[in-house]
Amino acid sequence: MSQSGSQAAAFFRDVRQSGVVWLVRDGNGSPTHLSADGTRSLPFWSTSPRAQRAAKIWGRGLRFESLPLDTWCDRVLPDAARDGLAIGINWSGARLVGWSFTPDEVLNRLSAGHTMT
Repeated sequence: MSQSGSQAAAFFRDVRQSGVVWLVRDGNGSPTHLSADGTRSLPFWSTSPRAQRAAKIWGRGLRFESLPLDTWCDRVLPDAARDGLAIGINWSGARLVGWSFTPDEVLNRLSAGHTMT
């Protein structure tokens, strides 16, 4: 399994168990990333240490915060879908890279218990 694949598996497992999703943000909101194919992703993490590391890597005064999984599923994912954003999950490494899914794919994987593509 690739590093990104293992991070994706960890994300779905962790958030189902904890009921919490983690994000990084500042006073203007959360950063997004534009991939080479033109897709903009909004990243989230499954644990506090992962999000804390991302905030430290990106710097710029970002802080990490938690969000209840049900609120994330009911509010954030529909908003992201409407705005055409993908959802980055457990991005890691020095450049914070990893897999992104559509909001519907994330919801399907959470409800079905799938951890891989």
